[in-house]
Amino acid sequence: QVQLVESGGGLVQAGGSLRLSCAASPRTFNRFHMGWFRQAPGKEREFVAAISWSGGTTHYADSVKGRFTISRDNAKNTVYLQMDSLKPEDSAVYYCAADSTIATWTSRTSWDYWGQGAQVTVSS
Repeated sequence: QVQLVESGGGLVQAGGSLRLSCAASPRTFNRFHMGWFRQAPGKEREFVAAISWSGGTTHYADSVKGRFTISRDNAKNTVYLQMDSLKPEDSAVYYCAADSTIATWTSRTSWDYWGQGAQVTVSS
């Protein structure tokens, strides 16, 4: 089993920044691909960003490209999502996801393990 715990959410003004963290177990973290999804009220959960187990490959949704950066520290079993130039439409619950094999990076059905979510609210 993989357990994921997100932290770092909160309230920020438009144009500001936040960094989300996702701490993972077990010790085989460095063999899992990691991703971030988000879900706004009344909307489906959508892909935000993903990173391969080695950190060598990253993927981003068009809506966050150039503003968000995903990274990982395998020594700390942690993946990060740095969010800059935040917009009100970025407000959502952000979920960390993990899997050892990924069929389609942007599809939530490709990911087996999920965290509880962290609320991000961007005020205008």
